[in-house]
Amino acid sequence: MRRLFPVTDMTSTTPPRAAGDTAGTTSSASADAAVTGADREWTLDELADAYAYPDPLPEGASWLRANMVSSLDGAGQHDGRSQPLSSDADMRVFGTLRALADVVIVGAETVRQEGYRPARAREAFAERRAAAGQGPAPVIAVVTASMELDFSLPLFTEPLVPTLVLTGAASSPERRAEAERAGVEVVIAGDGRDVQPLEAVAALAERGLRRQLTEGGPTLLGQFVAAGVLDELCLSLSPTMTAGGAQRIAGGPVIAVPQRFAVASVLEQDGFLFTRYRRI
Repeated sequence: MRRLFPVTDMTSTTPPRAAGDTAGTTSSASADAAVTGADREWTLDELADAYAYPDPLPEGASWLRANMVSSLDGAGQHDGRSQPLSSDADMRVFGTLRALADVVIVGAETVRQEGYRPARAREAFAERRAAAGQGPAPVIAVVTASMELDFSLPLFTEPLVPTLVLTGAASSPERRAEAERAGVEVVIAGDGRDVQPLEAVAALAERGLRRQLTEGGPTLLGQFVAAGVLDELCLSLSPTMTAGGAQRIAGGPVIAVPQRFAVASVLEQDGFLFTRYRRI
């Protein structure tokens, strides 16, 4: 892992060598690479520092970030799943972002497609979470209008911290009752069937879940973007091409004026670019 932006002492200043060029490949060069952060795996503490939430957050405020992966040609998934676009380094970033969050917000279709399980406690982050006043693992909050979820899955029956379901007031009362009988807390965040992004963010913040992370899918992320509530995008750019008609990382309603984000940082490992953008 190396930092490309902003330029710091973790940024490699050594230009890449041409293929077959072995000049200067000495032990001192290897040591220089370790010092600059190039060609080595960062510790989880270093990743956590790099992706830390704004601190302190204003009283009562929340911070919603998204974590997504995209191919070079704009696909947010391949054969319906994001895993084929990922890598070991991407999964380390994924795990770090989860470990920093109070709550992971995810759409019901993504839960079904990706086979979501409860978030787990990770010893490497236990001290950091305790110092931040967080529980052992983030809450999973599933967004659904239909309430068509299998409440016998481990996500609902075996969570370390209770899974939440976000839905609208006009969703099926029978399905809401079934969820509650299964021990799932249902949170109403909208007057109709659909969840309203502003109300969802506020409802979670009221429960003390202010460091918020969404992992999509594309429809949910598009709704957050259209509502103007997305504060930060963590986008892993995968060095892959998929062709085909795969969905982009965000779908849903078109906004009148494209929202501008400013680059906050760029990391690189194994050809993947790990970018962070913050809303201007």
